[in-house]
Amino acid sequence: MASTTELAPGRLAHWRYALGRRLFGEAGGGWLTLTALAALAVLLPVFALAGHALQGSGDLWTHLMTHVLPQAARESLMLLAAVGVLVMVIGTGTAWLVTAYDFPGRRVLSWALLLPLAVPTYIVAFSYLELWHPVGPLQSGLRALLGYDSPRDLRLPEIRSLWGCSLLFGLVLYPYVYMPARALFRMQAVALIEAARMLGAGRGRVFFRVALPLARPAIAVGTSLALMEALNDVGAAEFLGVRTMTVSIYSTWLNQSNLPGAAQIALVMLGIVLSLVLLERWARRKQHYAGSARQSQRLAPHRLHGAAGWFALGIGSLPVLFGFALPAGHLAIEAAKRVRFAGIEGRVITEILNTLGISALATLVVVALGFVLALTLRQGRAAGTYVLVRCAMVGYAVPGTVLAIGLLAPLGWMDNFIDMIAHRIFGISTGLLLSASGAALLYAYVVRFLTVGMGPLWSGMGRIPLSLDEAGRSLGASAGGVARSIHLPLLRPATAAALLLVFVDCMKELPATLLLRPLNFETLATHLYGEASRGTYESGAIAALLIVLVGLAPVVLLSRLGEQAGAAGPEGAPSSAAQAATA
Repeated sequence: MASTTELAPGRLAHWRYALGRRLFGEAGGGWLTLTALAALAVLLPVFALAGHALQGSGDLWTHLMTHVLPQAARESLMLLAAVGVLVMVIGTGTAWLVTAYDFPGRRVLSWALLLPLAVPTYIVAFSYLELWHPVGPLQSGLRALLGYDSPRDLRLPEIRSLWGCSLLFGLVLYPYVYMPARALFRMQAVALIEAARMLGAGRGRVFFRVALPLARPAIAVGTSLALMEALNDVGAAEFLGVRTMTVSIYSTWLNQSNLPGAAQIALVMLGIVLSLVLLERWARRKQHYAGSARQSQRLAPHRLHGAAGWFALGIGSLPVLFGFALPAGHLAIEAAKRVRFAGIEGRVITEILNTLGISALATLVVVALGFVLALTLRQGRAAGTYVLVRCAMVGYAVPGTVLAIGLLAPLGWMDNFIDMIAHRIFGISTGLLLSASGAALLYAYVVRFLTVGMGPLWSGMGRIPLSLDEAGRSLGASAGGVARSIHLPLLRPATAAALLLVFVDCMKELPATLLLRPLNFETLATHLYGEASRGTYESGAIAALLIVLVGLAPVVLLSRLGEQAGAAGPEGAPSSAAQAATA
């Protein structure tokens, strides 16, 4: 009897250990704890959002369902449908053009097609409001070319419309489809394409019957990311007069001081975003890749001569011209005029410092947490670890406006807790220590871009042999020692990529920054939004140009990743494409 009693605690410990191994694999307790805290920090705003929505009355929900949601949902869905078609057509078409054909300027065009990623959608809208104005450069130049003198004689359709917003989104967001589609066209379809050609299939038939079906998973991933970016936007849609759900959330909260109503719209919007993610995964649930030594060859492009080659270059250059060159060139001209006329205002210097400071701090936190998540997933390849990491990566699918509303309650709880502790220990009141400071903005950036920070690190960690970890542990090193001595040195290129991508994303983020920034705290993005809202476009040109110039850095990085993917073989291409799309 005594022996049975003595064995019971041992058996319980054994079952606990076995259950922990089954759920979380070999992941250490410290790494698991940090991962669980990160997942909790990401999910907390989502749960708090539901609490805000429940505070609204039944009459409020009836009003929203009758007067607000129908228009917002209709315009959002129409916008998403149009943008989806545009990014698929432009992204897939340009990817096939630079992959399957060789023509003058093809090498330059293949990376230049990434340039629209450097320009946020709200900056493109900001530029085109001036460019497309009835007396602006585009329409004035067209009338001069055709011999017309007055805008009454020739006037293009108003860009402040659903079609104008859809077109601009398509011209900026198509690289999300272009990158993964190009990688797969270059590597995955080679053997089947050559077989189809040997059987006499023409190039058009090869594209529609072989290459396009093989690229559908990459196209689906890129399109879903582009649609989430379009749905997250608040600046471009508001500038162009499209009342999307994001704009409705923003105006309901700030203009009407109706937080429960904004939370209820945000819940509906979050449901649409999650539906997009689930639909994309369901559409490619049975699609997988099979690699072989034969498929490691690169697709040999068909040479176009004479007029055909120059025509291909002209068609391929149109997205670059309208998605990057025109708005960026206009910003450069307007910024130069502004500097010559009034110099650089002192507040712009302050806004640059604010932007760099908050973005750099958020970047360090994001990349550090991304390393923890990647390491936890590497050590504990089990269902429980996978679920925790997935929960921590949900934030990228949550639009900035939705995230901002969800953060209000958690930040309020933390402020109350800190105030209570400070009052009991020191007899002082701290007030709104987090909600009214940059901590709220920092929290939002970390939640929103944690996936972006983890992506390059997890991709880089996948290239480190597990035998190195085992060798380090066999020599007596702890999990932290292996991470410091082996993983961190080998992950320097991936870490640099993660730092760059997260930093630029933080600099460009507008919705969360608008809603959570402290009083009298302006960034370049919020400064530009304010100037555009007041109609003083020339005053925002400098801020817009600075954001574009910084945004060029990840474009260079992504173009290099694409070249490395082409040299890495069939395994490198999809991973790099997915990495680029996520970033």
